[in-house]
Amino acid sequence: MKALIQRVSSASVDIAGQRHGEIGPGILLLLGVEKTDTEAAADKLLSKALNYRIFADSEGKMNLNLQQTEGGLLIVSQFTLVADTRKGLRPGFSSGATPQQGENLYNHFVAKARELHHDIGTGQFGADMQVSLVNDGPVTFMLEA
Repeated sequence: MKALIQRVSSASVDIAGQRHGEIGPGILLLLGVEKTDTEAAADKLLSKALNYRIFADSEGKMNLNLQQTEGGLLIVSQFTLVADTRKGLRPGFSSGATPQQGENLYNHFVAKARELHHDIGTGQFGADMQVSLVNDGPVTFMLEA
């Protein structure tokens, strides 16, 4: 399981021209699910994302996590994160989860996030989404469980 996290000033996701989710300052999390992933891996990755210290403290150092800053978390499924790009000019997706497994783990990740954090926005699994963000920094990290 992979999560690309970006520290944002704001982020939103639209589906079919309608706003589906949005946050102010916080983290945009793009989530990729692989066929070997489990709920335990999802829980571990979520904990890491919520506690990863990427926000500035009073001295300007990245010492604070999302929960300490009470920022928003926008979770968007992104199948292409699990692509194998090592060979050729076309990505391979053989390590990706089936649509059913991917959706189940995405929904589990979102449900756990809502239990642990107050400001959660989401995309919609499998939808054609338009994601907008203002990357703060820019600060971007790839997390893996």
